[in-house]
Amino acid sequence: MIELSPWTIRSENTAVARAALASALQSAHVLVTSPNAARALRDLCAADARAAAPSLPRPPQREGQAWYAVGSGTAQALAESGIADVRWPERMDSEGLLALPGLQRFDAGEAVGLLTAPGGRGVIAPTLAARGAQVRRADIYRREPARLDQFMVARLSQARAPLLLALSSGEALQRVLAQLPPPAAARLREARVSAASERLAQSARDAGFADVGVAAGPGARELLAPLAHGDRD
Repeated sequence: MIELSPWTIRSENTAVARAALASALQSAHVLVTSPNAARALRDLCAADARAAAPSLPRPPQREGQAWYAVGSGTAQALAESGIADVRWPERMDSEGLLALPGLQRFDAGEAVGLLTAPGGRGVIAPTLAARGAQVRRADIYRREPARLDQFMVARLSQARAPLLLALSSGEALQRVLAQLPPPAAARLREARVSAASERLAQSARDAGFADVGVAAGPGARELLAPLAHGDRD
């Protein structure tokens, strides 16, 4: 496996982030946008429990509160923190999440907590607000740009076997391509792409990839299914 991540993920363990999280966790509905957000929730709750004046509810999930995850991987990460009653969509992306029945309309002033990070496509919050929700956003982790591992870049350049690219982020793909030397970028574009959604598949085509397919879901098992099926070495 060749790992080409242009990010370092850091939980946003600050007083401001914990205060925003405390407000979000008081909402009738709580949306978690990624496994990284679920892990940051765990980290911030653990840090808050050690603080002189804890402010976060324990456990985070209150009785009668509806929790939503963007996909099964996020739901699994929440379950590992004891939040087991979570709904997620069959289509595991922002559009699928927003199509869930419990998120179609809100009473005036009804609050929705959004546990996420700065950046991204910015689709969820404005859509919920347009449906009447009072969105309480908590940016509880941060993606910080990082240089690609040069050992992994060398492995990519020297790879002779057919490649499969598991694609779950269009922004990450653009950042990876921008950092790769031209020979390595050309080698990567020869890969078969297994994209987590049709939107990402189109991003790959726009970036110069010719062999592009859409996986059954965004999880590792779905993205790597062509390998399991023997379609590629």
